[in-house]
Amino acid sequence: MSLTVRVPAKVNVQLAVGAARADGFHDLANVFLAVGLYDEVTVTPADELAVTCEGPGADQVPLDRTNLVARAAEALGARYGIDPAVHIHIAKDIPVAGGMAGGSADGAGALVACDALWGTGASREELLDICAELGSDVPFGLVGGAALGVGRGEKLTVLEVGGTFHWVFAMAERGLSTPAVFREFDRLGEGTDIPEPVASERLLDALAEGDPDALAAAVSNDLQPAALSLYPELADTLAAGRAAGALAALVSGSGPTTAFLVRDAESAAKVGEALGVSGSCRTVRIASGPAQGATVV
Repeated sequence: MSLTVRVPAKVNVQLAVGAARADGFHDLANVFLAVGLYDEVTVTPADELAVTCEGPGADQVPLDRTNLVARAAEALGARYGIDPAVHIHIAKDIPVAGGMAGGSADGAGALVACDALWGTGASREELLDICAELGSDVPFGLVGGAALGVGRGEKLTVLEVGGTFHWVFAMAERGLSTPAVFREFDRLGEGTDIPEPVASERLLDALAEGDPDALAAAVSNDLQPAALSLYPELADTLAAGRAAGALAALVSGSGPTTAFLVRDAESAAKVGEALGVSGSCRTVRIASGPAQGATVV
């Protein structure tokens, strides 16, 4: 018997970042929106734990026990005294190392799949606890929709979304290391008073109302200056999207993917085409949100 779980990518419509904590992490106010780019994670009983992967960027995905899907299986197995002897296969469509939390979503997908396969009866709260242990973005892969993440981003409050938001994503020619972007954030902010991160009420209202113009006026990413400092060419991609008519343009999370909020599907096609021929990015993807979290298919 095999079980397959579908998990969505995310875009950060707000990422407010506080000063570095004593443990090296940063407090965040992170407003996630799940979008309709998906990976599928399939688990099958096996003689031992193994990971395989196919799809765009699969050659960049670790296939050992450092992969979050393997760690998810081991963590759930340890809680319930189950040998995590499963073959976990990842079918990638979420861009790899693109700031869209594909690896974290896969971890959530593996957890949900193993839970269903083994019939553990774990509560949603237990699964979210394990997700939080695995990584800051993993719980949102389980929840989907829209949510505000605080702490490291792992403590989630589900948000209301009053409509569909249309996005274009431009994939960069190379990757960016999330730890490196946070280090650059710290360097750029050295000697300044960094405020406590709080969610924008204006942004939350725009999500609840389903208003793309209001959302465009409120999106923000405190990591964007650091990402641009490390990868200056991203500014050309942002400019190309704005010139093509995007309502808003921002770096998604720690990058290097850039995200463009547009009014509707027709606008998405237009902006996507312009970005595709701009020479400022590797590939372009179009998606809308909110999308469901980890779902057995």
